[in-house]
Amino acid sequence: MADAVVFAYSSVGHECLSVLIRRGVNVKLVYTHEDDPGETQWFESVKSLAASHNIPVRTDEPREDAVREMKPDVIFSFYYRAMIDMKILDTAPLGAFNMHGSLLPKYRGRACVNWAVLNGETEAGVTLHHMTARADAGNIVGQEAVDIGPDETAHDVFMKIIPAAGRLIDRCLDDILAGNAEGTPQDESKATKFGRRTPADGLIDWSKSAREIHNLVRAVAKPFPGAFTYHDGRKIMVWKTRVYDGNPAETPALLVRTHDGTLEILEWEIA
Repeated sequence: MADAVVFAYSSVGHECLSVLIRRGVNVKLVYTHEDDPGETQWFESVKSLAASHNIPVRTDEPREDAVREMKPDVIFSFYYRAMIDMKILDTAPLGAFNMHGSLLPKYRGRACVNWAVLNGETEAGVTLHHMTARADAGNIVGQEAVDIGPDETAHDVFMKIIPAAGRLIDRCLDDILAGNAEGTPQDESKATKFGRRTPADGLIDWSKSAREIHNLVRAVAKPFPGAFTYHDGRKIMVWKTRVYDGNPAETPALLVRTHDGTLEILEWEIA
């Protein structure tokens, strides 16, 4: 079986690394990140998984010489949070492949699932693609879509993305290891790109419609930093909402009229 170097983080990284281990890929080295103490740790640990299988783990800046020493046949990146130098990627004769959290070429960039929910998309997914000097722009090897329900949060969608990523790498692995994963070029005319999000982006704009505000709330609901507003100088976190349809929710709620529709606030707290 082929030798691999893996760059991975978060639950998608954990899931995909688990597939490689189960399939017998000889993972010679894992690069991951140290957890940020300021970030809610809701996801599984790649570092712990690798260590439990006696796979060497590094969290420093990836170096070409360290990767080249492993003589990888293939390189994988599963939700690793940094660009990887092409000199490193070129050390693998079978290529370097990334698992991206959208249906490329839509939603290149960061926080793909959060943006998809915020924009009211009804579908998300994962894409396995060749890694190139441009982020998220390489040939597509495979994709798997998941539905986004009208009231699902970004976390709900992530929980669908994780097993979808595992199924996708499992399905594509034989072709990759056989050198038969050239893939399909992306349609640049359909490409969209979104940047990282910060907690400040959760501020509610009450001039927007009830649906738009609801989409923001569910895009940044726990475990993400949350949507918020201010009242009498106090910051109020809004964790759960519903677009009012004339039938009150079973849970007591606040009703807020927007310029287009009424929003039910089902869960909130004073920060």
